[in-house]
Amino acid sequence: MGLVAVPVMAQGVYRIVGPDGRVTYSDQPPPAHVNARPVGSATANTVASANAQLPFALRQVASRYPVTLYTSTDCAPCNSGRNLLNSRGIPYSEKTITTAQDSEALKRLSGETSLPFLTIGSQQIKGYSDAEWTQFLDAAGYPQQSVLPSQYRRPAPSPLVAVEAAQRAAPVTNRPQTPAEPVVPVAPPVLNPSGIRF
Repeated sequence: MGLVAVPVMAQGVYRIVGPDGRVTYSDQPPPAHVNARPVGSATANTVASANAQLPFALRQVASRYPVTLYTSTDCAPCNSGRNLLNSRGIPYSEKTITTAQDSEALKRLSGETSLPFLTIGSQQIKGYSDAEWTQFLDAAGYPQQSVLPSQYRRPAPSPLVAVEAAQRAAPVTNRPQTPAEPVVPVAPPVLNPSGIRF
């Protein structure tokens, strides 16, 4: 039975943006004329490759209960939260909130725009509290002291809403400009749909 499931797990998932801007997901490749790309951004691939370097027990916890930290610049509590995660050796991805689209996506994700915002699996923690974050990380099974290998490199922070390069480069034409289509923020991928529940 396990051998039959392997090809299914190896299949890709495609994110398809229709002409009306509607986003759908499918495991079937779309026709060539449709705007689609495989799900799994460069950041997700970087996190996956970074997690491959982890000790087995830590890799298991990180795959079951991935940690994502949402921050902004000049945010003292964000720095405190980042320092706690780094001192404990928690592998995490960091999403930065710098644009209006990032703020809107954060509000849809958490219900508010206060930072820092931490997710451990599907558990959401708003604001920074050393005791609360420690309690949730302990309950998820993360080690209390760093066991990261010396060659481990954290993934670079990335914006919450990825702006496509094609959307950034406006075409130069002599025609009157039409209003740009709104950017549809994409929620961070859920690596573990079951998440952590307390």
